[in-house]
Amino acid sequence: MEMRLSWAAALSVLAMVIVGCTTTEEANKAIQSRWIGQPVDSFFTYYGPPVSTFPLNDGGTIYTWVGGQTTRHIPAQYQTVPVNDPNKITRTTTETRKNADGSTSTTTRSSTIGVPEQTVTRMVSPARSEELFCELQITTGPDKLIRMLRATNDTDGEGLSFSRCAEVMGVKK
Repeated sequence: MEMRLSWAAALSVLAMVIVGCTTTEEANKAIQSRWIGQPVDSFFTYYGPPVSTFPLNDGGTIYTWVGGQTTRHIPAQYQTVPVNDPNKITRTTTETRKNADGSTSTTTRSSTIGVPEQTVTRMVSPARSEELFCELQITTGPDKLIRMLRATNDTDGEGLSFSRCAEVMGVKK
């Protein structure tokens, strides 16, 4: 009973954490509502300069901005599994009895003879590094006001977040 309650509690906490995570789509909406119509220079003053620009025929510009670069190190994952021991002998006996009322009772017993169960640790996945960042495409008109802004490349966040852009842009759910 206690084991069921602890699993239920763990699943509830996990569900709350996942529900609290911001996705790229939610980050896009929040970033757009904050920056569309604002001067692009204000954005770059706050978050840093763009990595590239592309002039448009109408006098506007498409900027590519990248920020929030960091590396997440993920340690190797290991699992401990039992080793089959050829010297171990398992003996199983089944006993059937007839009861006084005419019904039948069956009892099965197993016993193991040999060394205690041995285990070995195996690598499930090797250590790795992941590059985390947020890439935005920002389109302005000739007046240098932001007309469109969207995440074009958004990795997972540093914590349990689904969006590095949400973390970098300070988007709260």
